[in-house]
Amino acid sequence: MVIGSVLNNGVAGIQKGLGQMNQASARVAQVGTANDPAADLTESVVSLLQGKLQVQASAKVLATASDTIGSIIDIKV
Repeated sequence: MVIGSVLNNGVAGIQKGLGQMNQASARVAQVGTANDPAADLTESVVSLLQGKLQVQASAKVLATASDTIGSIIDIKV
């Protein structure tokens, strides 16, 4: 089923984004202990923002799939 696949991909995207955000936030928390804190902080913040965008995009995929399922149900009823 195509809709099920879309839902699975949306959830997987959210999980991937959250994982990326967790890793980046851990690196941000450890910036003070690194040799070059500015470089580590920049890369970590960029990664954190990428994770955020991944989660937002995947949430929109899920919302669109939900709307599509609702439309299909409305048409069949």
